[in-house]
Formats: sequence, C-alpha cells, structure tokens
Amino acid sequence: MRRLKSSLSHLVSDHSWHEGLKWVEKFTAKILSIGLVIVIFMSLFDLSRVLIQEIVLLRVSVLGKSLFNLFGLFLNVLIALELLENIGGYLQKNVIQVELVIVTAMIAIARKIIILDFEKISSEELVALALSMLALAASYWVIRNSPSKRPDS
Repeated sequence: MRRLKSSLSHLVSDHSWHEGLKWVEKFTAKILSIGLVIVIFMSLFDLSRVLIQEIVLLRVSVLGKSLFNLFGLFLNVLIALELLENIGGYLQKNVIQVELVIVTAMIAIARKIIILDFEKISSEELVALALSMLALAASYWVIRNSPSKRPDS
C-alpha cells in the first residue's frame, strides 16, 4: 500500500506533472502540423485547379475579380506555410515566436484587404481593418527594435 501511495505521489509531483504537460503540448503541436500539411496540399490543389481553369479559359484580366481571387488563393497557401513555420518553431524552441505570429496576422489582414469587395464593406469595417493593420505594424516595429533583437546588444 505504501509503495502504491509513493508511486502515485511521484506521478502527481510537480516535476512529473510538468513533464507530462510538455509531452501533451509537443504531441498536440505535431498533430496540428500534420493537419496543416494536409490543408496546405489541399490549398495547393485548389490553387492549381483554379489557376489552370483561369489560364485555359483565358479569363484572367488585369484588374478582374478572378485575378484578386487568385491572389487570395496564393495568400491562403502563404498563411498556411507561416502557420506551419510557427508550429515548427514551437516544436524546436519550445516558445511561441511572437514576431512570426504578428507577421502571419499581417499577411492574413493583407489578404482580406486584397480580396475585399469595396462595394459590400462598410466604412466601419474598413477602419477596423486599417486600425488592426496599424496595431500589428506598431507591434512588429516594437518587437524588431527591442534591445534583445539588436545585433549590437
């Protein structure tokens, strides 16, 4: 009975509990990366299909809606790749790379702006997008110029 109690207390000790949580985090990140790789391949397939259809049907116009849709599909793949890099960085360094997260968010907002239908969006939504991008840009600037990021420190 004492032996069982000792084993149980060891399993729930702070160190063992922390190690178990780290294992769960790593396992979850690996599952997420597998799912994201599947999403990337599906996005590439979709992009290729639409690109071939547009080229074959010669529907791509310089300022046409189809061109902006193509840009949106390209940026979807780029955002997925950035997310995969976020997960890979987490698996390698065990930290979330805030700079990379901010850049990914900026790409996502840029994608939204590129594919935006200005006839269907309210001025409040446009201001919200602009303020979001401004806040992210300011955050990125602060992080890039922090003393820990400077090469001379």
